[in-house]
Amino acid sequence: MSLDDVSAVSDARDSGVFHDRESSAFHLLLREQVRHEFTASQQYIAIAVYFDGADLPQLAARFYAQADEERGHAMMMIQYLLDNDLEVRVPGVDDVVNAFGSVREPVELALRQEKKVTEQITTLARTARDTGDYLGEQFMQWFLAEQIEEVASMTTLLTIVDRAGENLFHIEDFIAREMTSESRGGGNAPRAAGGLA
Repeated sequence: MSLDDVSAVSDARDSGVFHDRESSAFHLLLREQVRHEFTASQQYIAIAVYFDGADLPQLAARFYAQADEERGHAMMMIQYLLDNDLEVRVPGVDDVVNAFGSVREPVELALRQEKKVTEQITTLARTARDTGDYLGEQFMQWFLAEQIEEVASMTTLLTIVDRAGENLFHIEDFIAREMTSESRGGGNAPRAAGGLA
């Protein structure tokens, strides 16, 4: 690197072209997404408990597993921040819904939640790209693919709930038969903090 190159880098830093990694838009959004993922996990636990209380073990198991998965996503994001020597604060979570009037309501809520998370993940990927954070953009690719699966899965489940009507055993049977061994997010999932997935 020549003296002119060093001077150009120094001038760029002084003019604000290089941003502090701690305060980049992508990292701020990623820290906020950790809270969203933990909140989603808690919401899925509330849904699972509702189904458990209604003696619907397949629906309950599906949402307990979904809660673990959302927690895993938060832990992957935490590991990314740790790996990049960025500050990590474990956030609290937003309020969750605990009362439902029908089997459809929590599944519909889950679908809305997954669509919202898809928007959040898309914003993260776009922000990383727009700010030239190519490592952040690469990190978000797995989550984009995961969200396609999440929305499709919840859409299918809501369709089955609607078709089953009052016969809840049809829903339970469908989940046991069709939704227990789904592959999630493909291979190459990011590493999660604590070795958790």
